[in-house]
Amino acid sequence: MNLFDIPLHLARPEALWALAALPLIALLWSWRRRRSSVWRHNVDAHLLPHLLVAGGRRAWGGLLLLLLGWTLAVLALAGPGWRQLPQPLWQAPAPLVVALDLSSRVTATDLPPSRLLQARAKLATLLRERSGGELALLAYADDAYTVAPLTGDRANVALYLDALAPDVMPRDGQRADRAIEAAVLLLQQSGAKGGDILLLTDRADDAARAAAASARAQGFQVSVLGLGTPSGAAYRSSDGQIERAQLEPGSLRALADAGGGRYAAVANDDGDLRALGVLTPRSSAGEGQSRQGEGMAWRDEGFWLLPPLMLLSLWAFRRRGLAAVALLCVLLPLAAPAPVHAAERSLWQRDDQRDQQRIAAGVDAYRRGDFAAAQQQFDGIEGPEAHYNLGNALARQGQYDAAIAAYDDALRQRPGMPDAVANRAAVDAARKRKPPQGGNQQQNQQNQQNQQNQQNQQNKNQQTPQQQKQDPGKQGDQGEPQSGQGNAPKKNEPGKPDPAEQARADAAQRQRMDEAMQRQQGKAEQTPAQRAQANETPQQREQRQAVEAWMRRVPDDPGSLLRAKFQLENERRKREGP
Repeated sequence: MNLFDIPLHLARPEALWALAALPLIALLWSWRRRRSSVWRHNVDAHLLPHLLVAGGRRAWGGLLLLLLGWTLAVLALAGPGWRQLPQPLWQAPAPLVVALDLSSRVTATDLPPSRLLQARAKLATLLRERSGGELALLAYADDAYTVAPLTGDRANVALYLDALAPDVMPRDGQRADRAIEAAVLLLQQSGAKGGDILLLTDRADDAARAAAASARAQGFQVSVLGLGTPSGAAYRSSDGQIERAQLEPGSLRALADAGGGRYAAVANDDGDLRALGVLTPRSSAGEGQSRQGEGMAWRDEGFWLLPPLMLLSLWAFRRRGLAAVALLCVLLPLAAPAPVHAAERSLWQRDDQRDQQRIAAGVDAYRRGDFAAAQQQFDGIEGPEAHYNLGNALARQGQYDAAIAAYDDALRQRPGMPDAVANRAAVDAARKRKPPQGGNQQQNQQNQQNQQNQQNQQNKNQQTPQQQKQDPGKQGDQGEPQSGQGNAPKKNEPGKPDPAEQARADAAQRQRMDEAMQRQQGKAEQTPAQRAQANETPQQREQRQAVEAWMRRVPDDPGSLLRAKFQLENERRKREGP
């Protein structure tokens, strides 16, 4: 095969510009050689041509080696390649942004039981059946608001489905154009080259069609799922008036055509979602479905030029240079880092990566109930989230002063942090709260009773089986408080045990032994935090329970959270503009 037939590809051809420095290197070498000659400092200049021998082979050989080494280094840096290898390729699925119309028209009942409930069910089907890709959820009326940003965790999006209702929106209206603009902004912020937008509504105006055309021009596709029926149904508007809402398929088809997408009306099955193509995401490139495959990529063969370059570099060393290079080659493999294990990973990470890893470990320990270990992980990390988590771990251990100090650090770094403000107030209130009168005495009596029961149980466990069999009546008087049946008069003959009474005593004894074994097993499996809680005083226990109750006061009502979130965002937009 002819050498010129071999294809040559340079991965970094701009590196060849460094070859232009070869003449400069030659001139610099010659100038330094003339200046470094010892004869020039000791012999007059007019005598040097008669005393020095010009053009020595050794001198020019050094220059040639230098130029050859520079050329090899530049060629290796350019990344030459003469063969292609298969490379796996993957096209990311296009993200989807769903915008739900939450105007008062969505309460119409032409889709029984209502349009809203049908839309929620359809969104649940979409979250469950979609095969991949990120998904975001918007709600819009007079303006559009983000319910859930783009995420691959669809369960996080599903948490808000039951909370979607017109009453969470700050103002009533039907601005589909603002929903499309907000969806485009979400996709652009995620860095997606393409994406899909799905509107769930019953009509569209000229502004919405213009927004859909603009989204299409930016590489995004707008589809519409029609809510309602052409006959329509009555609904109550936000001002209390009874009006009629009808599906306008013509305007929705025009909106989908402007956005380069599809239109479908709500169906009883998932056929509408399949017709829209949102259950199987397309690729982010915009053609075909997301897929994996293989392509051809040039292989960088520049590393083959490094061994001759290293051999040429040996001539740059002076005395004992060759031995030093040989020693370096021996020591380099020994000094190379070993494979990084999980325990050693922190040596090869940045500070922010190590802090993030410690925060994750602290969160895991906090969820396990090991608050002391969580405190150790959070302690020493800068940032409002780390100080906030540290305050939570300290509060769960009863260290209220230190917890408040940690919350203060978080608030100094992020003023107005809602969770830190709420938890600080809860811990401060628990620290100042006094136990109710008589509570200690009642708790002490309960503790004494529990200790007496445990002592009785230990005495029974120390009895031999023969003793237990011979004295069943005595067993019935020990352990847990007995019911009134234990004092009932015996109907059998004196001196002979009643079989029924004997069976009840044996059953009670077995139950007490099982409970003792369970308590013993529970003590062995307790976490350090649980063992610390077992040794708390009544006052400490009451304070801890109060703190836990306050820290659990985050309302488990997604509707209230969305309403407050949208209201704050609406006020910010009024103040600062869209």
